[in-house]
Amino acid sequence: MKTHKTAPWIDNPRFLKIIYPALVAVVMLAFWQGSVSYFNIPQFLVPSPLVMLHSLWTNLASLMMSLLFTLKITLISFLLSIVIGAAVAFLLVQNRFVETALFPYIVFLQVTPIVAIAPLIIIWVKDTTLSLVVCATLMAIFPIISNTTQGLRSVSPGLLSYFQLSHASRLQTLVRLRIPSALPYFFGALRISSGLSLIGAVVAEFVAGTGGSNTGLAYQILQAGYQLDIPLMFAALLLISLTGIVLFGVMSWISHWALSAWHESEVVQSH
Repeated sequence: MKTHKTAPWIDNPRFLKIIYPALVAVVMLAFWQGSVSYFNIPQFLVPSPLVMLHSLWTNLASLMMSLLFTLKITLISFLLSIVIGAAVAFLLVQNRFVETALFPYIVFLQVTPIVAIAPLIIIWVKDTTLSLVVCATLMAIFPIISNTTQGLRSVSPGLLSYFQLSHASRLQTLVRLRIPSALPYFFGALRISSGLSLIGAVVAEFVAGTGGSNTGLAYQILQAGYQLDIPLMFAALLLISLTGIVLFGVMSWISHWALSAWHESEVVQSH
């Protein structure tokens, strides 16, 4: 009796991670297009995917320039949040008194809406680009601090006792034990903060309302709203969403590349 063998790529987990979301996207786009066409919804209320893509193609040059500006703010703030957040986490973990004294203020800064403090930052910081970077960094830095601090603290008690019995210095314990233990937490924070950097950049652009050459996708959305050009607004929103997905995907790939050889979470997922 002959047995039918399925193609190897069909059972490949990486292929399934791509094909399943793609199928859902196709179904949703078809439903969106069909609903707009069937109910004759005006494009100034909800444009169809085809109209949105046509607007994207028509305004591609200006939208890409705006995307580059927003992406510049996002990447700069993301890198700053990594450097500052990791440094603060290392400082907090060195002394319980420092962590107890400072961490509530870090939480206070996180729970304060960026929309509320962004106008003050824009007033205090004269340079528009720098003010946008500050706003986005403030929004993205908390997951780095929180997750990295937790990771540096989440070491095996047995291994920590072994390092103490071996008379390891604080620096040796930090480099050889605490940092490797914190890497999964740190990379998890990167996936969160990359998206928050983008959100912070867009929100800051909304508040600043910058025009001229320094215009991001938020300004394109504002202008499209003023002109009731809803297809252009949807096209800008599409670019923002795709940028966030790409950032998350890149951070996930970096996390897998760094942890797949030794950490249980990535080793189990790769099989």
